[in-house]
Amino acid sequence: MIVTEMSVAMSARTEPVRAFLENPIFLSAVSSWFVAQLLKMVIVMLRGRGRGYKRSRRELAEIVAWRTGGMPSSHAALVSSIATSAAFLEGINSNLFVVSLFLAFIFMRDAMGVRRSSGVQAKTLNIIGRQLAEKWGIDYHPIKEVHGHTPLEVVIGMFLGIFIAAAYAYL
Repeated sequence: MIVTEMSVAMSARTEPVRAFLENPIFLSAVSSWFVAQLLKMVIVMLRGRGRGYKRSRRELAEIVAWRTGGMPSSHAALVSSIATSAAFLEGINSNLFVVSLFLAFIFMRDAMGVRRSSGVQAKTLNIIGRQLAEKWGIDYHPIKEVHGHTPLEVVIGMFLGIFIAAAYAYL
């Protein structure tokens, strides 16, 4: 009797977590992000192969885990997947779809605009900082160069997210 009560109590606690992890919007979003990052890693590997440069396993794991920039945009894939999944599940007249659509636009615009320009500025500041450090012998610590996306990288990521969300909706 006690074991049955405990299993019922455990089931009641884990049911919301299970429902969350089985949610089609969650699954398509995570899948879109992960597939985009894997494709990014494959593209980096193929580009390096022609130059005779072999990437370390650590560097490849870093690309999959959190590297920004590059083809395709995992940000665009993720947010377009969320909006597309919301459209399929809730309809295009739902509040969830409208909010997710506009957030997707904001994220994709940010990836091409603000993050890209701040990365270019950081790269330039690092060049200037290194030159000044060499010339004047001062200590310079480079700033992080955040990599944004080109419009093509964002569009490819967007289509990837739409395709994966549609696959979840129909399969």
